[in-house]
Amino acid sequence: MRPILHHYPTSPFAEKVRTILGFKNLEWTSVQIPPVLPKPDVIALTGGYRKTPIMQIGADIYCDSALIARVLERLKPEPSLFPADSAGLASTLAQWADSTLFWTAIPFALQPAGAAHMFKDWTPEIQKVFREDRSAFRANIPPMRPPEAIAGIGIYLGWLESMLRDGRQWLTGAAASIADFSVYHCLWFIHRGGPVASILNNYPQLQGWYARVKQIGHGSHNEIDSKAAIELAAGSRAEVVIPENFLETHRLPFGASVTVAATDYGIDPVAGELVISLPEEIGVRRTDPRAGTVVVHFPRLGFEIRKAE
Repeated sequence: MRPILHHYPTSPFAEKVRTILGFKNLEWTSVQIPPVLPKPDVIALTGGYRKTPIMQIGADIYCDSALIARVLERLKPEPSLFPADSAGLASTLAQWADSTLFWTAIPFALQPAGAAHMFKDWTPEIQKVFREDRSAFRANIPPMRPPEAIAGIGIYLGWLESMLRDGRQWLTGAAASIADFSVYHCLWFIHRGGPVASILNNYPQLQGWYARVKQIGHGSHNEIDSKAAIELAAGSRAEVVIPENFLETHRLPFGASVTVAATDYGIDPVAGELVISLPEEIGVRRTDPRAGTVVVHFPRLGFEIRKAE
């Protein structure tokens, strides 16, 4: 089945995955979702998880862009996101970008001038709803003040610029990797800030690199609505194989009733039966009146499993 990406146009992490789909030259299906709650169709598939994007393949629902990238790698191994000579470095840099760099880029881009540019077409009422939604969504993330964001982003951009000064085309070497796409979406969000994006003019090597990633594009896709995606899940079957290396972490066996939740923000728990427990992936099986029985997959890093009460 074609992967279905549930996303909205201005989501940075969705831009990361869209560009990976272009890099992989995969045909995919787009489902547009709301940027704020309520998201009834998303929740029908995930059971509570509401970060963007999620990816659907039949009745398998994949959460978090880090895991989505690895699933796309399994679907189409070449060109690889994890080149053999730099896989560890690329994965480490990607995790830094998706957390530290991202949470510095957001307040930097949302300085008054950047926010005014980004939301210039939004009514005051829509802006208020968005602010309230994001305030609750990011409750676990201590806010970074603009002065710290400005200082921090300058340091980080300098580090990235220095990586490219030896003439390499990509951050970790001669081939593109997951690191490029994780750094890219952070700078893509800064570009959305209009006048504040002028800081990037100070980093010519980084500008050239950014243009190369942007040129990849998003590949070929079609559009369906979320109702059709839910019907597809309900008519599909998630394949669960009990591997010999099922990890009984937390003394939780296959089939245990658990909850899984992010540990940083958007910490809404998802309840179900633990049916996947691998070194880098966990998954729970759950049933929804509309979506039927699905398996919701999460990366192990950044998520916690708890025995259901």
